[in-house]
Amino acid sequence: MAQIISSFLNRFFSPEFVIFLVSLLPILELRGGMIAGALFNIPWHIALVIAVVGNILPVYFVITSLEGMLKRMKGIGPLSGAADWIENKGAKQGALLAKEYPKQLYIGLMMFVAVPLPGTGAWTGALIASFLGLDPKKSGIFICLGIFIAGILMSVIAYVIPMLLKQVIY
Repeated sequence: MAQIISSFLNRFFSPEFVIFLVSLLPILELRGGMIAGALFNIPWHIALVIAVVGNILPVYFVITSLEGMLKRMKGIGPLSGAADWIENKGAKQGALLAKEYPKQLYIGLMMFVAVPLPGTGAWTGALIASFLGLDPKKSGIFICLGIFIAGILMSVIAYVIPMLLKQVIY
């Protein structure tokens, strides 16, 4: 998927800007940006900086916009019940988790974002933080730490492992 999107965007933009754009997108995020960097033969450290910046930018907006979106949903008759349910469920679960595991909650959020698997990442971590009613600033810091860890892991996956495989094959 990252390869297809990167190839398409490369028709219009420089490889570095493609890395940035792919890293902004939900689902692909930094993981896709690092794969795009490797596909374009951009040095890993340059791709890493671009992908991290691209992945960090939407975090605060995602954390803070969910609440406003739920308020707007409450003004729309059929969506009002769903918005109330989401808000109550998130607040209840967030309070329970914060009471039982106050320190582990933010570490868990960071680890969730750091895991380079589909469905994990900064966008999903920011949604989780918002649903649970976590402090946006503190959540943002831990999500950013998770992004840095994911960047290191993806540097190894996208750059080091293929290089080692080439050496073994040839």
